[in-house]
Amino acid sequence: MSQPSDQMELREDDIRKHYIPVAEMLMHLDHSPRLAKARLSLEAPEKSPDVAATRRRFRSTTPGLLSRTSTPSGGVRLLDRLAETDDDDPLTSPAQASVAHALRRAMSIALTVADAYSDQTPLTELKRINLEGRLPTERSVEFTEYLASESLIALYTFANATSFLLASHGTEASVDVGAVDEVLTDNVPLALHGAIWELDQKLGQFAKDEPTMIATMLAYCEQLMDRVAQRASTAAHMASFNAASWHVEADDFTIQGFTPARKAKGSALTMTFKKPNEVVGNHIAKYQAMKLAKMVMAYDFDRKLNPFAELGGFIFTFMGDGKPGTGKTTLIQMMAGLVNDYCQAAGYPFRYQNLSTDNIDSYQGKSGQNAKAFINNVLDPNVIGFGTIDDIDQLAGKRGDRQSSAGQLEITAVLMESFAGANTVVRGNCTFGMFSNYPENVDDALRQRAGARFLVDGPQTRDDYIDILYLLMGKNHDIPVGAHEVFSAQEIKKAVAASFEGHARPKEIGLLNVYDQVSSEIGALDTIAKMGTYLKAIQEADPRFTGRAIKNITDAVKVRAMDFELPDEWMEDPDLFMFKDYDAKKAMISDLRVPITVDMVVQEINRYADSEFRYADKSDEVAIENMVRDFGRQEEAKKRYLGGKS
Repeated sequence: MSQPSDQMELREDDIRKHYIPVAEMLMHLDHSPRLAKARLSLEAPEKSPDVAATRRRFRSTTPGLLSRTSTPSGGVRLLDRLAETDDDDPLTSPAQASVAHALRRAMSIALTVADAYSDQTPLTELKRINLEGRLPTERSVEFTEYLASESLIALYTFANATSFLLASHGTEASVDVGAVDEVLTDNVPLALHGAIWELDQKLGQFAKDEPTMIATMLAYCEQLMDRVAQRASTAAHMASFNAASWHVEADDFTIQGFTPARKAKGSALTMTFKKPNEVVGNHIAKYQAMKLAKMVMAYDFDRKLNPFAELGGFIFTFMGDGKPGTGKTTLIQMMAGLVNDYCQAAGYPFRYQNLSTDNIDSYQGKSGQNAKAFINNVLDPNVIGFGTIDDIDQLAGKRGDRQSSAGQLEITAVLMESFAGANTVVRGNCTFGMFSNYPENVDDALRQRAGARFLVDGPQTRDDYIDILYLLMGKNHDIPVGAHEVFSAQEIKKAVAASFEGHARPKEIGLLNVYDQVSSEIGALDTIAKMGTYLKAIQEADPRFTGRAIKNITDAVKVRAMDFELPDEWMEDPDLFMFKDYDAKKAMISDLRVPITVDMVVQEINRYADSEFRYADKSDEVAIENMVRDFGRQEEAKKRYLGGKS
């Protein structure tokens, strides 16, 4: 993939010149913690000269370093700490060597970026005149601010690069390393000394073997990045760093402000994929899932943007709801299979992840961290992503519900902020699907962050039931089909057209009453003013029908304006569409757009409002049933209590 023209290259020679001093730091440094509390003793027990050492030490190949004095008691020896993860083997393992090389490389990159920042700002000149003893008193505050900013930049880049370089070595192991405290901003060397000291402490606490060593490293880097990014948000003189973009060619690593870089690594999918003709019924949901699978493939990796996201009509979040057994899992398998096949044809990395109940943790804050990691992995602008949250009513707690655990509420907060928060950026490289049998149990605000609604109602007609019986029976029988043309009812365009026309009038009783009343007063809903009157009447009937609902409806209308399916040959031959530049893709998509009609708008209003009334009615009914059950229990308890007293 070509490199953006505004991206600067970090020269390999500039990085490598830091290798020797960085290696010395990793082998030994003395640091007295100022902000963090030491949790391990750094004192090494004295050994008799005739007692063999029980652990090996990394030996430097740099001339002159071997003849230097041994590490004094109390020093931090990070490379030795890494070697402790496998005391039984006298040789350095591949994992230990990879971590050591990643640390040296990441710290050298961090120092190079810090030098570049210093050269772009007055800091280099301020350092020079300070060394000469000529720093004016009135500039001392400015000098201190620049040093603090440079320190934060070095720390973030160090953690970012380490996490990036070790990403491919990660396993299923996870470690909660707690907070990072030793974040020093006096100058870059002291800041990195503090980071090495605290990393050594974390490894000593949590790294019991090689998998937990890698997990500890990655967890520490994640925490350090979060802490530094928070500090940097209020630091001075950060504009030049936030506006710049550097690239390290040898590692394909890009530094873009305080944004974490992630490996463009896809996930190996082992799920059973389903073909569209194996999904019976669910016509609108299937059609929109097929369209969305092709939409996401229009993403431009150079521009980091999808033309559909710019033109309107890209579905960033959607909710599929329906009764148990109606085909939600099959729909996930179909869409994941389509995107996976398209990515393989184009050679794009595809990452699929599901947020499950395994991510709910009893430790405070851990559930939120798991949810954030899920979001970040799917959002990675270097991959095509598809994230699913199956049974979201079990995962995300409803605020105010006493039965929701702290972990569930943490997940709710993360999803709400990620799907429609102040910092949410929709690039169009990924989509998130929320699925539930009981959407009425999902928090109202979170549910409204689903831009599209897929009603997964399963087979509906006689033809649907014949088709699904034929499909699931397989081939190992001689039973004749009879008077039926198999799968003719699943012809997608004909079925979808009929499904959309079915929303010309609402289906839920509460909404139908509103529709009939408004229509009788103002006539057909054929102008924006009349449709706005209808929307206001819906809001009066259900106060939860807010401005966000209107945005979701207009987004759905824009999707209908893109009511075309990208030709299959565009997906099969990447040169026809996917490998073209961004402007060419945008022009090709614009040519296929259709005009927005009154029928489209009314149908989408009814589709969305039907779903909200359906959720609200179920939610209210469940609440009433629970109250009736509670009153019955109280009444029975009262009878038993009074009977016992008599």
